[in-house]
Amino acid sequence: MRPEILFPLFAPVTSLKGVGARVAPLLERVAGPSVRDVLFLSPQRIVRRPPASIASAIEGETATFEVVIESHKRPGRPSHPWKIRVFDDTGFMSLVFFHGAGADLERRHPKGARRLVSGRLERERFSDAPQIVHPDYLVAPERAGEIPKFEAVYPATAGLASRQVRRFALEALERAPVLPEWQDPAWLARQGWPAWREALAAFHAPADEADLSPAASARRRLAFDELLAHQLALSQRKHRRRDHPAPAIAAGDLAARVEGALPFSLTGAQRRSLSEIRADLASGRKMTRLIQGDVGAGKTVVAMLAMADVAQAGFQSVLMAPTEILARQHFETLSAPLAAQGVETVLLTGRDKGAARARKLERLASGAAAVAVGTHALFQEGVAFARLAMTVIDEQHRFGVAERTRLQAKGEEAHLLAMSATPIPRTLELTVFGDLDISRLDEKPPGRSPVATRATPSPRLADVVARLRAAVGAGAQAFWICPLIADSEAADLAAAEARFARLREVFGPAVGLVHGRLPAAEKDQVMADFADGRLQVLVATTVVEVGVDVPAASIMVIEGAERFGLAQLHQLRGRVGRGPGEASCVLLYDPPLSEVAARRLDILRRTDDGFAIAERDLELRGGGDPLGLRQSGFPDYRFADPLVHADLIAAAAADARLILARDPELRSQRGAGLRILQELFDWRAEAPRDEAG
Repeated sequence: MRPEILFPLFAPVTSLKGVGARVAPLLERVAGPSVRDVLFLSPQRIVRRPPASIASAIEGETATFEVVIESHKRPGRPSHPWKIRVFDDTGFMSLVFFHGAGADLERRHPKGARRLVSGRLERERFSDAPQIVHPDYLVAPERAGEIPKFEAVYPATAGLASRQVRRFALEALERAPVLPEWQDPAWLARQGWPAWREALAAFHAPADEADLSPAASARRRLAFDELLAHQLALSQRKHRRRDHPAPAIAAGDLAARVEGALPFSLTGAQRRSLSEIRADLASGRKMTRLIQGDVGAGKTVVAMLAMADVAQAGFQSVLMAPTEILARQHFETLSAPLAAQGVETVLLTGRDKGAARARKLERLASGAAAVAVGTHALFQEGVAFARLAMTVIDEQHRFGVAERTRLQAKGEEAHLLAMSATPIPRTLELTVFGDLDISRLDEKPPGRSPVATRATPSPRLADVVARLRAAVGAGAQAFWICPLIADSEAADLAAAEARFARLREVFGPAVGLVHGRLPAAEKDQVMADFADGRLQVLVATTVVEVGVDVPAASIMVIEGAERFGLAQLHQLRGRVGRGPGEASCVLLYDPPLSEVAARRLDILRRTDDGFAIAERDLELRGGGDPLGLRQSGFPDYRFADPLVHADLIAAAAADARLILARDPELRSQRGAGLRILQELFDWRAEAPRDEAG
């Protein structure tokens, strides 16, 4: 239950003065539904209001002028503005007001009155005369104190001006209580940080751009508070999972036989990861581990050998993939090597109906089938396991918490092994996967050649098509990824359909098209036709996961490459080069390139190390949504910037571990403050706000 001291902050925004039925939805759009959300809203920039004369004022800048009212010009029509002509010793300008209220203006600011006016100077369209449209301040000289020298500018929206939002933010600050200190006193003193309430006051009263920086003392204090709340919740979640018993499973000779029959040797990273998984399985405590590896690094093989250990111990495993085509790909990888050692594997998808589905369900319920591979169909009603001991989730960020929970509920004491092909920078691992143990596959399997990557300007599109035609004529297969257009799925689809039509004119019926709006069965059929060689060119938008393993596909063309993130380009490139021959990736871009886009494409040309690329991608993008991970469980921080505050992430994780080692139930005086902190940020172990766990 939320502590009473926080009630004022979690009151609805309608409790703020001036926030009625009209303003509330606008303020919620800008900040959120609670007073706390308004309190946590960050100013975007600073407006300075230096004293100025009309003649010396610079267009586009905000300044404060001492003027005399010369006249009021009434509008000729209701849609026209009311204008006040004013002057000082150096010249004249107009104050422009729309939406009526002219009579009141004339009463409060009569002809001949001396006034202070502050706002952004503009020029009239036709006369080029100076003007201020809707001045921020128009007051008598004795009220000069109402005009600040510096003023924070907050986000705004149609119908809600920045100054109104600022007023609400400052009222929210007035309601912020003094809370018990949750930080370690020695740490606070060493950092030289203010108390929480003081940090918030400084956050909302910046005097210059440095005060708005993530490196400012107040901002770092607030960022560390937020990071500590998150890391504490993740650590609590990890501790609670470890307290859950699970079957103790020892490594056996069955997995050794499966490995011995493979046509390749495991990499050092695969052996290390398998050893870490086996230590977890043998512990008798619930495993919650993530295998994080680049595209093609061999995650599925590691999972298969762990499944062999589980099967030899008399238990069952299940592997769930986000799409049917990926589930079939995993089934083909697993089933034959396991079957050769007497381990039965079944594939269960939404296509299974009637008697065929019933037979598969019976094999799982009886325990005859030790391994199940499938899609969402695995956690549907009617699917039961005899002795489920390990759940493997591929691309786990593609499933919601509820879906993963429903699958794990099929075996409440089952170990959890997640797999992700999205390399995460080490600096961000703690924020995304802080409640999981991590195994990193950072080596490429032997025999895989780097994909030759080159950047080509779009005016040379005809040359690219000609070379592609020659390669396809020699039996090659190619992906053609269409560009992202203004974050519009409809526009992306139109571009893909147009490219598909043009390539069909060149290649005939050997071209296929997949996009997010295709029915699932139709999409899977096109992907299967490409995987089986019935199509030679696959045109696709990035709305659809193109993670099908097609060893014969050796060419990747990415159109509008400058619009993609570095990590996304690397993911797409990883879909080719899986066969024995040479592979190539063409990055088609529209010139001229920005400096960041040019660096991005250059990095991709020079390296194929996914983890190194992820680090560089983070550097190039800065904060915001690193690597597009928001949908992958990346937290939506209010104060913390993962790039600037990387040192604080590590410090918060270390502090969280120390706190739980000393005070696991948070019963101490500091623990009471920490419970308030977690409620303040909505980071709680039992109610995760993020999707990472």
